[in-house]
Parts: sequence; structure tokens; C-alpha cells
Amino acid sequence: MTAASHRYREAAVARALGPTGRASPADRRAAFANAGVPEATRALVDVVARTAWKVTDAEIAAAKAAGATEDQLFELCVCAAMGQASRQLDAAMAALDAAAPPGDRADRADR
Repeated sequence: MTAASHRYREAAVARALGPTGRASPADRRAAFANAGVPEATRALVDVVARTAWKVTDAEIAAAKAAGATEDQLFELCVCAAMGQASRQLDAAMAALDAAAPPGDRADRADR
């Protein structure tokens, strides 16, 4: 990963988790980490993070019935997806580093 792509990734995460939004910053951070998510949205966030293709209308409806707005759900789903993508990318990069010859590992130190 280049230094520029790393900066863009970090900027996107900072924007998603920053102070401005309909969902609270704490809830967005929890969704990003898929840990400590409030009960009202926990099931939806977990499905988005683990198996996004399995999200159902029932999960959306349950989160709305528990008091979450559509804007809040959108933000929480984006944060959950970004968090899972970040964890997967970090794991992939760590695997590449572990498999690379020692001289090549420093080439990716700017990630």
C-alpha cells in the first residue's frame, strides 16, 4: 500500500468516525469495531460486518423499531463495513509481510 493510499484510507475512516453525523461518534466507533454496539442495532451491525449479503428487511425494521433512524442506520452500516474491510486489509498486509523476504518488509513499512 502506498503512502498516499494509506493517507486516503485514514482520512476516510476519520471522516466516518468523526464528530459530525446522525449516529453518535461512540456508536459509529462501536460499529467500526463491531464491539460494544448498542442492543438496538447490534444484530444489524454484526450482519453487515460478517455477512453483508445476508442483511434482511427484518433486521432493518427491528433496528428502526428500536428507535434508530434511517440516517443513523446508514452511518452505522458504513462504519461496520469500513471496520471489517480495515481488519481484513490489515490481516492481508500482515500475512504478506510475514511471507516476504526480510529485505522486502521495509518496502511496505509506509502503510
